[in-house]
Amino acid sequence: MNRGNPSPPTPLPQGERGGRIRELLANAVLKLQASSESARADAEILLAHCLQKSRTWLFTWPEKEVDSTIATAFMRLLDERSKGVPIAHLTGQREFWTLNLKVTPDTLIPRPETELLVETALLLLPSPLEGEGLGVRGYSLLDLGTGTGAIALAIASERPDAHVIACDFSPAALAVAQENAHAHHIRNVQFVQSDWFGALPAQRFSLIVSNPPYIETDDPHLRQGDVRFEPLSALASGMDGLDDIRHIIQTAPQWLEAGGWLLLEHGYNQGASVTALLRNAGFQKVRCLPDLAGNDRVSVGQWLQG
Repeated sequence: MNRGNPSPPTPLPQGERGGRIRELLANAVLKLQASSESARADAEILLAHCLQKSRTWLFTWPEKEVDSTIATAFMRLLDERSKGVPIAHLTGQREFWTLNLKVTPDTLIPRPETELLVETALLLLPSPLEGEGLGVRGYSLLDLGTGTGAIALAIASERPDAHVIACDFSPAALAVAQENAHAHHIRNVQFVQSDWFGALPAQRFSLIVSNPPYIETDDPHLRQGDVRFEPLSALASGMDGLDDIRHIIQTAPQWLEAGGWLLLEHGYNQGASVTALLRNAGFQKVRCLPDLAGNDRVSVGQWLQG
């Protein structure tokens, strides 16, 4: 027995067949190519979702016959995708960091570039050994506008010694984040309904991280692609896209420990503006970090005052 290969498919009776995997995927790509720049990947993800298999399994068994019920469900998803509905909303999930997260229309869809925020936070958090003597509390971190909980849960999963507070003004978004925490057995995150810092219990944090809204209110991209289906409140922030970032930068010093860091995700063309705001507010060691595409993506600053 070759235990390294996926189990072979079981042949279906003729009347229960909806088509071979290879044929279904080929037809799906033709259907999606006019509306999606990733038609092949979209088709594979949706069919794998319907079959409850991996994409690798599809490649292994391209001649497998799919029953008509699953094929019909697949066609319905293709229809929705051709209208622009995000893949994450059709499957109800999105991979982020090492986590498979539940996603709904109440939350922003986690994106790969946001993993830079997680990487940077993990680098700036003191090592667990440095936290000895701090008691059970360890290091404290605040995730502002947590949405699905992606950032908070990714950091908490890597640093169980840290106490993480994840806040969002949306009860529906917080419910999704809590479901994701429960699904991954992550217990060092506390969820708080709060409009930014407004309802947080008084304390100081080692790090504050946020992927806030940063798109200009009249930006035409808000009417294109996946963002058409995401909550506007999680995307747009004033005429220059910086209203929420300004508020966070001005308020964060009241919540940071001496030596604590503020980390902000922002748009590709906002690095100079955000770093200037950080410096003007009194932050030190300010810098802007590029994402894998080379675009300005995360700006950081350290608060050295007591």
